[in-house]
Amino acid sequence: MDIIVLIKQVPDTTEVKLDPKTGNLIREGIESIINPDDRHALEAAISLKQGLGGKVTAVSMGPPQAIDAISEALGMGADRGILLSDRAFAGADTWATSFTLGKAIEKLGGYDLILCGRQAIDGDTAQIGPQVAEYLGIPQVSYVCAIEEAKKKSMVVKRRLEDGYERVQCTLPALITVIAEINTPRYPLVGELIAACREKAPISIWNAADLGVQTRDVGIEGSLTHVIRTFSPKFKREGVILKGDTREAVGALVDKLKENRLL
Repeated sequence: MDIIVLIKQVPDTTEVKLDPKTGNLIREGIESIINPDDRHALEAAISLKQGLGGKVTAVSMGPPQAIDAISEALGMGADRGILLSDRAFAGADTWATSFTLGKAIEKLGGYDLILCGRQAIDGDTAQIGPQVAEYLGIPQVSYVCAIEEAKKKSMVVKRRLEDGYERVQCTLPALITVIAEINTPRYPLVGELIAACREKAPISIWNAADLGVQTRDVGIEGSLTHVIRTFSPKFKREGVILKGDTREAVGALVDKLKENRLL
C-alpha cells in the first residue's frame, strides 16, 4: 500500500507568545515540532506499511527549516520526504494550502491512501484534509480513531462522533484524518535520523515551478481569506459583594443570575 502523509511543522504552543506591538507570533527562539495529530497519522501509515507492505511518503509545506519535520518523519520510518518550499507559498490560507498540497500529490501520483492529522495546533481549522480530498475528488473520512480493516481496494475505519462512534467502509484511494485516540506514535530511531540528515537522504524540495502552478494561485495571492489582526483576548473580571442577611443575599444572588440568564 502506497501512503502519503501530510505533515506540518508548527511552533510548540506551550511556548508561543504574541508581540504586544505587532500582534504577530514571536517565533524566534521557539522550538518547532511536528504537529501532534500528524504524528499519529505518521504512526498509522508506518504501521500499515509494516503489515501490508508498500511505502510511505511524507509531504510538508513550509519554509526551509521545515525539512527538520521531514527528517523526523524519515526517522520514524517514512521512506521518502517532499518539502514544498517557495516564497510564493508564504501566507497561504487553507484554500491555497490545500491547492498546493493537491498539486504535489498529483505530481507524486500512484497512491492508495492519504493520511493527515485532524487539525494543526497553530490554526485549529481542521479544513486541510477535507479540502485536499475535495480537490483530488476522492472519498474522505474524518476523525478516525481506528483502522479496523485495510485491503487493496477498500478499508474499514472507526470514527469518533460527539455521542459515540461510527464504522465506515470506503473505497481506495481515499483520504482520512486521524485523532490522537488512534495510536501512540513511536520515537524516531537515532540511526534513521542521522541518515535523514545526510546529503543522500531521500528528500526532495519542490517549488512553484516544480508543481507547474502560477504564483497568483498560491500563497497569499491565491488565498480567499486574510488575517487582519492577531491578538490575545483581555479578560476583565468584576466582583460584587452582596450585603444583608442570608435570605437577602441569596435573593440578590438569584436575581443576578436571572438577570444574566444563568437561571
